[in-house]
Amino acid sequence: MDPGRQVFTVDLLERYAAKGRGVITCMAAGNDVIILGTSKGWVIRHDFGVGDSYDIDLSAGRPGDQSIHRVFVDPGGSHCIATVVGSGGADTFYTHAKWSKPRLLSKLKGIVVNAVAWNRQQITEASTKEVILGTDNGQLYEIAVDEKDKKEKYVKFLFEMVEIPEAFTGLQMETTSVPSGTRYYIMAVTPTRLYSFTGFGSLETVFAGYLDRAVHFMTLPGEIPNSELHYYIKQRRAVHFAWLSGVGIYHGDLNFGAQHSSSNGDENFVENKALLINSKLSDGADAVKPSSMALSEFHFLLLVGNKVKVVNRISEQIIEELQFDQTSESVSRGVIGLCSDATAGLFYAYDQNSIFQVSVNDEGRDMWKVYLDMKEYAAALANCRDPLQRDQVYVLQAEAAFASKDYLRAASFYAKINYILSFEEITLKFITVSEQDALRTFLLRKIDNLAKGDKCQITMISTWATELYLDKINRLLLEDETALDSHDSEYQSIIKEFCAFLSDCKDVLDEATTMKLLESYGRVEELVFFASLKEQYEIVIHHYIQDLQGEAKKALEVLQKPSVPLDLQYKFAPDLIMLDAYETVESWMTTNKLNPRKLIPAMMRYSSEPHAKNETHEVIKYLEYCVHRLHNEDPGVHNLLLTLYAKQEDDSALLRFLQCKFGKGRENGPDFFYDPKYALRLCLKEKRMRACVHIYSMMSMHEEAVALALQVDPELAMAEADKVEDDEDLRKKLWLMVAKHVIEQEKGAKRDNIRKAIAFLKETDGLLKIEDILPFFPDFALIDDFKEAICSSLEDYNKQIELLKEEMNDATHGADNIRNDISALAQRYAVIECEEECGVCKRKILTAGREYQTRGYTSVGPMPPFYVFPCGHAFHSHCLIAHVTRCTNEAQAEYILDLQKQITLLGGETSRDSNGSLTEESISSMTPVDKLRSQLDDAIASECPFCGELMIREISLPFILPEEAYQVTSWEIKPHNLTNLRSLSMPL
Repeated sequence: MDPGRQVFTVDLLERYAAKGRGVITCMAAGNDVIILGTSKGWVIRHDFGVGDSYDIDLSAGRPGDQSIHRVFVDPGGSHCIATVVGSGGADTFYTHAKWSKPRLLSKLKGIVVNAVAWNRQQITEASTKEVILGTDNGQLYEIAVDEKDKKEKYVKFLFEMVEIPEAFTGLQMETTSVPSGTRYYIMAVTPTRLYSFTGFGSLETVFAGYLDRAVHFMTLPGEIPNSELHYYIKQRRAVHFAWLSGVGIYHGDLNFGAQHSSSNGDENFVENKALLINSKLSDGADAVKPSSMALSEFHFLLLVGNKVKVVNRISEQIIEELQFDQTSESVSRGVIGLCSDATAGLFYAYDQNSIFQVSVNDEGRDMWKVYLDMKEYAAALANCRDPLQRDQVYVLQAEAAFASKDYLRAASFYAKINYILSFEEITLKFITVSEQDALRTFLLRKIDNLAKGDKCQITMISTWATELYLDKINRLLLEDETALDSHDSEYQSIIKEFCAFLSDCKDVLDEATTMKLLESYGRVEELVFFASLKEQYEIVIHHYIQDLQGEAKKALEVLQKPSVPLDLQYKFAPDLIMLDAYETVESWMTTNKLNPRKLIPAMMRYSSEPHAKNETHEVIKYLEYCVHRLHNEDPGVHNLLLTLYAKQEDDSALLRFLQCKFGKGRENGPDFFYDPKYALRLCLKEKRMRACVHIYSMMSMHEEAVALALQVDPELAMAEADKVEDDEDLRKKLWLMVAKHVIEQEKGAKRDNIRKAIAFLKETDGLLKIEDILPFFPDFALIDDFKEAICSSLEDYNKQIELLKEEMNDATHGADNIRNDISALAQRYAVIECEEECGVCKRKILTAGREYQTRGYTSVGPMPPFYVFPCGHAFHSHCLIAHVTRCTNEAQAEYILDLQKQITLLGGETSRDSNGSLTEESISSMTPVDKLRSQLDDAIASECPFCGELMIREISLPFILPEEAYQVTSWEIKPHNLTNLRSLSMPL
């Protein structure tokens, strides 16, 4: 311990705390509240939290001298229980912090209460919940008091010691919540025994269970004036206990979650038990038993005489002795007792007049040394406060392991040291004893413990560890040559460990240095593994390809990784396709963003090699995938596929390829992407004539296509000739070529040849006549042989002439009908009522007046010009013009206004007759003004504006046009400045 720093200090809190109410007999504390009991029956409450103090007289109304036997206060400082003893017997009172008068617990009259156990988990300011009372006649009671009821809710008898009737001097209770309810843990002490009770349900149920089974207890013989039981509370839960017995202090840890089963009752929830005997508290002299005790986290505070001896609970050593500044009249009796305030973390001592406060100053600061001296390294580390303290623990652990030749364990501890020993000192220790494995372990652990910022140190240590791994691998191979074939050998284990190390340290190892090390030791597999970790894929793939077995599949798996650049695909494609064409092509087909054009050299190399007839051509398969599935449009890819098709014996695939329209569906796109000139040269070279015919046709070289087709198959030639549809002359020419070939090739009898020629004419669907093919026959052919064909041809001509005559008659009849319609149209009229109104201006149509004169029109008598439609609507001419120009589109409106302007400029009289109609003669002799007026009529009066398309289009127009937006704003209500308004008085 550090002698210059005291853990516990004593301060005088209150000199005359009894306030003249007698001398202090007992004391309790909780939550900065101190309750004192005096020899004259007074209870004095000091609340240091609010600075308040008041007295309560419990002796009032009782005969004789009265003295407070015990006082108890809950951890919250709200509830207080006090027992007063006098000549009239014993009474127990309850008082609350808010009460000015106590309440007598009448059911406990005559019973002396020595101990109280509060339910710390459930107690509140308003209610005590269940409380256990221990009496001097060996009985346990349960009570509960609510502050608002002003009296106890109940008092229940729980338990009585029958075998040895001893007084209960200490009680503690803990509860835990479990799925089945609440579990209670109760500890009670007498001068010689420690009892433990546990169970589920209620307290009554727990103690009722001991009626038919034995109570668990522990006996420590010896006499003591005051047996005490204390819990150390941490975060509202008891973690340690201590029993002040006649032999010494029995203590241990509490585990309320344990489910142990043992013959000793306290073992249900007590662990790490120990007994501190009284003889350790004195230096060779007669053992002096403590008269009182308090328990802190790591220490016992024992009242021995007028001193408090502070004993470390772990080492059982006395670390301090506390003296008290007592008054002369209190020295004779000495310090009476100790108590603790678990909520505030304070301890108190008291004599007849004064209260002393014992404060704790970081009592755990030196606990790491205590544990270290006891070689409890884990506990020592848990209590270390800084890295230097931890280093001291690690040094002792490492040296102990090193001394016992447990070098690997020592290496782990040495790696955790940062300050006390240098890196060089530690490594020399292992080098001195030739422990390479332990040195490697130390380096690995050191890497784990270094901060990420120490990059240089981590890299150097990692490189050293790499060399140690390689040296270990070589030594194992030298010691056991069969290690390569054994899967469970140490060699295989160290290889796995080394690969894991490379994987973990790939980011800190220097790439070039590590590869040189691996290469110098001949570790090719590890070199490839590290290269893959560092994404040096070229090295990895090159290794797989150059391998004796040619592991193309592994190389392709590497290439499939997303981080591998596509350039490596193109670089190694020639080697991979020659190594394993199937796997390579499958890999290409599953790789996205691959450019087939860059794979053409590899595919050409593969295609140049001979292949079996029944063997699948992998390049063709890949090119077909690109063309049909990926819709590749690269001419080079299409040309290569065309070349491979052309070199096959069967030309069916070639023809299908040529007939396929790859650009179909695209606007203004080509139907094919290969070079047709190259394709033609290739097919001619490979003698693929049908393909050549197709290419000629595709290039619109129909004459060449038919000429070549006649060499292959006349039927093919006919099909090609029939493809021409938009050029009748060319089509006829092509058919003549076919006809000439057919006639010249026939070598049978003359009549048979003529019959076949006539049959050929029928196949042309009338395109060729007999006179077209006659020149192809020899000059000495007799006309009789063509008699039937000639007659048939003449009959066809006669039918065509008759058909033309019928068409001419139909045309003449149609012209007559048109003339009659024109004449009838000139006689049409409409009847207008005198009250008929204009559809636009709503004035009468027949109203006279010069204001209705319209430019370009002449009034008929006194009436203005107007239009009448078959639907019955009538309009003044100027109203109709204005309405149509307003409702139609801008271009049409300008056209109408332009016509009206031209009519006005030309002027002149109309050629109308007296009734205003046009005659047939007038149509042919119309003046320019009449023509313009006719155009204007067509523009404005082709249909009724109220019944025609113009009205239908107006449905979609808005009520307010964009140019009328100003009218909308004119209707907006704008806020006015109310401050300028004057109030007007309104007389009633």
